Amino acid sequence: MGEIPPNTDGAAVAQPDIPDKLYFRIGEVSQLVGVEAYVLRYWESEFPGLSPRKSSSGQRMFRRKDVELLLRIKHLLYSQKFTIEGARKALLDKNKPVAVAKSSPAKQAELFVSSPLPEIRKQVSEILDLLS
Repeated sequence: MGEIPPNTDGAAVAQPDIPDKLYFRIGEVSQLVGVEAYVLRYWESEFPGLSPRKSSSGQRMFRRKDVELLLRIKHLLYSQKFTIEGARKALLDKNKPVAVAKSSPAKQAELFVSSPLPEIRKQVSEILDLLS
């Protein structure tokens, strides 16, 4: 199997085998990633790190690192349900070191909550109580 990006909950997500080639045409990449070619062209315009070369005939030629990036983008958008902007930010922040700000233990505990939904539900419930 190819590289496996970690899921936000620590689980791994399986990826297809990427053939050992220097360049891939857009049709091959479309099949590997599992999205249509027009989606790949759109992602190319939205994600600055994605820049396939063009052949003399104008065909996009993707490198292995481009295919791996596309698989990460697909994972963020489809599995993790990120928006385009959120996925772009997650990819940019991936290589930056995480700065830990001084905060109270309660704030630090919030960083490790697996899901924000219970807190959101609680806050919405409090708002509804205030309105009624």
